[in-house]
Amino acid sequence: MSAPIVIVGAGLAGLRTAEELRRAGYEGEVLLLGDESRPPYDRPPLSKDFMRGETHDTALRPPQFYADKNIELRLDTEVAGVNTAARTVELADGTTLAYDQLIIATGLRPRRLPDLGEVAGVHVLRAHDDAETLRAELAAADRALIIGAGFIGCELAASFRAAGVEVTLVEPQPTPLASVLGEQIGALVARLHREEGVDLRCGVGVDTLRADVTGRVRGAILTDGTDIDTDLVVIGVGSVPVTDWLTGSGLELAEGAAGGGVLADEVGRTSAEGVWAVGDVAAWAHRTGARKRVEHWTSAGEQAKLLVTALLGGAPPTAARVPYFWSDQYDVKIQALGTPTPTDDVTIVTDDGRKFLAYYSRDGILTAVLGAGLTAQVMKLRAKLATPTPVADLLAAAN
Repeated sequence: MSAPIVIVGAGLAGLRTAEELRRAGYEGEVLLLGDESRPPYDRPPLSKDFMRGETHDTALRPPQFYADKNIELRLDTEVAGVNTAARTVELADGTTLAYDQLIIATGLRPRRLPDLGEVAGVHVLRAHDDAETLRAELAAADRALIIGAGFIGCELAASFRAAGVEVTLVEPQPTPLASVLGEQIGALVARLHREEGVDLRCGVGVDTLRADVTGRVRGAILTDGTDIDTDLVVIGVGSVPVTDWLTGSGLELAEGAAGGGVLADEVGRTSAEGVWAVGDVAAWAHRTGARKRVEHWTSAGEQAKLLVTALLGGAPPTAARVPYFWSDQYDVKIQALGTPTPTDDVTIVTDDGRKFLAYYSRDGILTAVLGAGLTAQVMKLRAKLATPTPVADLLAAAN
């Protein structure tokens, strides 16, 4: 009897890979290992619908699904290491599992700010348990401080305002989402939050936290000396790939500009025979030759299809993939097709004061389309991003 395909990480990418194996007709043993006690769940609602109390069920699949698909799901199972020569993984409880193929899908963990010390009422948001704890505290809060105006910080600010909580959103960069979308679009996102009553403070950070005699946070002193009151704090300053368990494995890991993670080729093969990487933890090769991680929901499913096709010996698809991501903030859905970067040229095509559409370009060629509250206008341009399209042609056609 051959060893199973072992998938380490029971998040979206791990589950999608298991599903694709069955969809492709693979009949061997599939073992899906997760270190949480909860079956695979959807993370995007945690900062939005779940935080607002509009949904409670975030499961990606019903419990019977795993039995029906003959996928062995093991929860509360932490992997401590891998021996790529012996093709085994070591669990934290000391047991060893053999694998035929190993798929790394361990995702990310939130960055923390150790200089702020250990103070009660300070949160990060990644896991379901994080969201449950934060939602419970939010119900008793009047004021919240969010550190970091990335996607998580902005989405939480919107959810907190919906709950009637006063929000101070602190961002060291000039605008929200500046490192992802650039300052020009970031300014439009800033406008949205200020219109909704968020006290947005850019170009400033948090120096220290104030706590009461019980050790619970009651305020913060910003780097500009401002002292603000708060009932809870959320840190949203990015995440790091979960790769510490790979120490000593010999697998090549990304560093520096690649943002960490497990280095892999364009279909997920790593530097070790029979070992693959998928999802947020994986730094895949791209058409530019660079290897980078893509932390978007749709990317997990797309990568899973490519990986499974290659693992089972199939030919990869030839059609160009157009990346897509979205963020729900208030009544506005921000959507992007393509690969926007802060250094691209940005052309605002339309802006009514709340909803807007923008083209990103590099050397005159369209690289991305981003819209807020304009779904149809964004989606109809998907084909234009699959082939080199001069942005001037799109602008001429629009006039």
